Amino acid sequence: CLDKTGTITSGDPKVTDLLPADGVTEEELLSLAASLEQKSEHPLARAVTAAAQERGITAPETADFQALPGNGLRGRLGEKELLGGSLSFISTKLSIPDGMRTLAEGLAQQGKTPLLFTEGDRLAGVIAVADTIRPDSAQAIRQLQGMGLRVVMLTGDNERTAKAIGAAAGVDEVVAGVLPNEKERVVRKYCRQGVAAMVGDGINDAPALTRADAGMAIGAGADVAVDAADVVLMKNTLMDAAAGIR
Repeated sequence: CLDKTGTITSGDPKVTDLLPADGVTEEELLSLAASLEQKSEHPLARAVTAAAQERGITAPETADFQALPGNGLRGRLGEKELLGGSLSFISTKLSIPDGMRTLAEGLAQQGKTPLLFTEGDRLAGVIAVADTIRPDSAQAIRQLQGMGLRVVMLTGDNERTAKAIGAAAGVDEVVAGVLPNEKERVVRKYCRQGVAAMVGDGINDAPALTRADAGMAIGAGADVAVDAADVVLMKNTLMDAAAGIR
């Protein structure tokens, strides 16, 4: 089982598309988004704040910030509540116009992650973020498969984005939309079916790394992931996962 962000991919995503809603400028959308994201430690959050900085946009600080694992972020700017997150999460909070929903779904099919942002009771727009597959990930996955292993990609990303990246990487199966606490449950299921290894790099991966028969942490990942793992891959490459299992 392989985590996606920072394991199969580089973990250094970039903003690729800005789609403000009617009456909102790109600068306003980025400022609002960066206000929320600057308090998050997720790689996608760093991409949004970096894009705002590159444009010289100053993001006001939000109050009452709250991270909602697997869904998004919540905060308050003045009298208005700000929300940011996945299409499925934001859809539970307000009605998404059909045109914007279609655009978000199209971005996901391209392997990008669409992030939606709201201010009060209105949609501010969509920001698409894309991560690149590590140059040697597909080769490492082929090596794992060559040893008779079934390779599964686990990710909290939406299904369309995950399947696009999974196809490019060549994994056997994609399990998408997995909340952090669900990764451990998925790995437990595979442990019952046979012997299961988990490779990950993030805070969200620690329970799954502990649950697996063999937990492998990407060396440049979060300290808690490194602490939870049986094996640390020092060179920060999936090729070492294949070498370690061999």
